[in-house]
Formats: sequence, C-alpha cells, structure tokens
Amino acid sequence: MKMRSLMAGSVLIFSLLLFGILLPVRAAPPSQGVPFATNTPLPDGRILYQVQPGDNCIRIALLHGITVEQLQQLNNLNASCDITQGALLLVGVGGPASTSSTPGPSPTPLPPTLTPTPFSGTTEICVLLFNDLNGDALREADEPAIEGGAISVTEVNGAYSNTLSTTSPPDPEAYPGVCFTDIPEGRYNIAAAIPDNYNPTMSLTYTLDLQAGDRALINFGAQSKEAGVTRPTDEKSHPSPLLGIAGGLLIIAGLGLGWYALRLRQPKSRFKQGGLPR
Repeated sequence: MKMRSLMAGSVLIFSLLLFGILLPVRAAPPSQGVPFATNTPLPDGRILYQVQPGDNCIRIALLHGITVEQLQQLNNLNASCDITQGALLLVGVGGPASTSSTPGPSPTPLPPTLTPTPFSGTTEICVLLFNDLNGDALREADEPAIEGGAISVTEVNGAYSNTLSTTSPPDPEAYPGVCFTDIPEGRYNIAAAIPDNYNPTMSLTYTLDLQAGDRALINFGAQSKEAGVTRPTDEKSHPSPLLGIAGGLLIIAGLGLGWYALRLRQPKSRFKQGGLPR
C-alpha cells in the first residue's frame, strides 16, 4: 500500500514538473524576423516604397519579390541603380486600396507623389568651339562655330569618357555646342582639338566638378591663321612725310656735290690748254 502511494506521488510530481517545463515553451510567440510592413496600393493601384537608411536596390527588390532590373525599369534608374534616402520608388501595381469599415485611428498619409519625368541622377556638358574673329578670347554673337574639330570629355576616375566632332549648325545663335548627355556626376577633364588652319586664342583644356542635375556650358576659342595676316579692307597705306623730306634733301645734296665737282674741273682744263705764263 505504501509502495502504491509512493509511485502515485512520484507520477504526480513528474507530471507537474513536465507541465511546468512545457508551459513557457508553448506560450512563447513565434519568431517574427525582421519587421516589414507591406505598402497599401494607392487609389490608382501603384505600390510605393520610401527608401530607408542603408537600403540598396537588391534589398528593396528582395523585399517586394521583384528583380533589380524590374526596379530599374519601373523607376528609370541608371545602370548603377543609384537611389536617394527618402525617395519614393514604384515597386509594383495592384488593385485599388480596399476601405475598412472597422472604426479606428486614421492612418498617417504618405508624402505627396509627383509624376514628372523621374530624375536619373545624371548631368550634361555642352562645349562650343567658336571662331574667335577678333582674337579677344570672348564669344561674340557674330562669331560662328568651327566644324572639323573634336571635343573630349573624361571623368578623372574613369566613370565616363567620350569624344565628339564639332559641326557648323544651321542656327548658330541657338547652338550650345557639342553636348554630352546622360553622364554621371564627378570631376571632368575637358579638352578641344582644333583644325590645322586655326590657332588657339585661349586655353583648350578645362577641369570642372559636376553634381547630379547640373548642366555645364563651356566655350573654346580659335582664330583662323589667315585672319592674323590679312589687312583690313578699310586700311590704306600712307607714306610717311619724313621719308619725302629725307628724299628731297638727298636730291639737293646730290645736285650740290655735282655742281662743286664741276667747278673743280674748270681751272685745271684752262691750265692745261694755255701752258705756263711768260
């Protein structure tokens, strides 16, 4: 009888211990992982995501179940997939957002979304090689562009490099020059090569720093070699009056010397013809 009571007590105590061990395990909530709230589609069906600190294109694409290429196409991102903290990215298109009838606090509205042409973080450089007719190294309205030259634009870290030829445009006044578009921001070395029949009137190299969205306009001047030796049409050649006076004096001096030489010859001629006096 005592043995049965001891066995029953042991079973009861073991059961209580096992229940006490299993109770906190069952009560523990399942692991949630990294919290991420799925954005609700806007009334027009667009699903937007605001870039957070430390985000990159790969992480955003994985969070929304799309590829990096799709993310770039949806937002017109460049090949490097550059993004800015706080920017709104289109990550998908769904149905209209459903309204809930359950009363509750009003949700915080998203920032207003603008739909102009998305900015891709690139810049533009336009370079004009002009005929510096008066050689003052300043572009005047009547000084045309020079064709047959070349413009080279190179980013110092190797992010971009290109060379374009210069042309003579049909509308010189509205012509900004040779333009290098859709290039990344950075520090650029810009150089111009002129045709053989021109001389530079200013330095043909330039270095500048460009930020995303900037548009740089640069002028390089050169002058035709023929312009340096051609006399203006309204300039006439006038002899100096001093040269005329000097010429007249030389003529008078020559006549005087001739007359003096003639006077010296006359006595000698008479002495030879008459002989010695008696």
